[in-house]
Amino acid sequence: MVVMLKERLECAPEAAWRALQSPTVMREVAGPWLSYASKEDGGFPPRWTPGDHPVQLLGAGFVPFGDQEISISLDETTHEGVRIVRDAGRGLDGLPGVIRSWYHRMAVAPHPDDPRATLYRDRLEFDAGPLTPGLWAGLWPLWQWRGLRLKQLAPGFDEERVPDAA
Repeated sequence: MVVMLKERLECAPEAAWRALQSPTVMREVAGPWLSYASKEDGGFPPRWTPGDHPVQLLGAGFVPFGDQEISISLDETTHEGVRIVRDAGRGLDGLPGVIRSWYHRMAVAPHPDDPRATLYRDRLEFDAGPLTPGLWAGLWPLWQWRGLRLKQLAPGFDEERVPDAA
């Protein structure tokens, strides 16, 4: 099943690209409904790097939902002017463990109406067998929330840098 967003962000594409690579921003846009705790030695990296990053999902910041592996790749070359963060991770146990496949892409490019703004596209494809429709019903509003939060935070992304992971 698919969940998608397409938004205009009021920040430069370079600033949006930096924000998409920030675990801090990931946590900020998902909260307060969902939060993440790093299971890596030393906690979250300051920036997502290509590779696997194990996390625990927490509902409302404290209810354990299970563990997942965020598997990051960064693409700045496939489509001219478009930068893409890909997560082809997987659920390890708990609620994330019921998901058979997970492919999440977040793309930024200059907005066609204003190159100082960003065209943000977010696409999640997932399969959880017979549980897919129920999970979609939960993921769809979460994705709308994430999009709203990104739009709210985007003007601050133009600052020198997005805060490092805490």
